Amino acid sequence: MFVQQTLSYGFAELEPYIDELTMLTHYNKHHAGYTNNLNTAVEKEPSLQDKTIEEILTHLDSIKDEQVRTTVRNNGGGFYNHNLYFSSLSPKPAKAPTGILEKQIVKDFGTIDDLKTRLTGAATGRFGSGWAWLSLKKDGSLSVSSTPNQDNPLMTGTGDVPILGIDVWEHAYYLKYKNLRGDYVKAFWNVVDWNAVATLFEAAHS
Repeated sequence: MFVQQTLSYGFAELEPYIDELTMLTHYNKHHAGYTNNLNTAVEKEPSLQDKTIEEILTHLDSIKDEQVRTTVRNNGGGFYNHNLYFSSLSPKPAKAPTGILEKQIVKDFGTIDDLKTRLTGAATGRFGSGWAWLSLKKDGSLSVSSTPNQDNPLMTGTGDVPILGIDVWEHAYYLKYKNLRGDYVKAFWNVVDWNAVATLFEAAHS
C-alpha cells in the first residue's frame, strides 16, 4: 500500500510564499486522491503488487490493460510527483546547494541562478498543467525538462531520475496567485530546501 509523504512542517508554515489553504487543498485533496486511486488500481492488478512506485512508473508498458495503465500513469505519477514536491519544501530551507550537487550544477548550467532561470522557464512555459524537473541523467549530468499532466522523467525510458519538481497545475497556486504562474514560481524558490534536493541527488548517484 502506498502512503503519502508525511509533511515535516505545518500547512501554514510556508506562508507567505505558499498559503495555508492551498497546502490543505493540495495535500489533503489532490495528493490524497492520487494516492487512494493508485492503491485501488494496484489492488486490481496483481502484477503491480510488491513493486515500488519507481519500478511501476519506469515500466508502465508492462501493464497490458490500457485502462489500468492510464489510471496508474495518472495517479501513480501524481503520487510520486507530489511526494517529491512536498518533501523538497521547508519553512527553513537551505537556500543554496552545496558540495557535489553545487559542483554538478555549476558544471552543467554555469551558475545556480542560471539553473533557476532554466527551471523557471520550463515551469512558466509549460502549456496547461504539468511539471518542470531537474533530473540526474545516467551519465551523471543534470538536465532540465518539462512534462504534461502527472508525467515525470521516470516514464521516458532514458533512465533520468528527478531530484526537484515544480508543480504547475493550477491547484498548486491558483488560490493565492490566480493566473500569475510566474509569481508562484518566483515564490517557490524561497521555500525549496536544497539539502533535500541534495539527498535525492546523492541517492540517485548510489
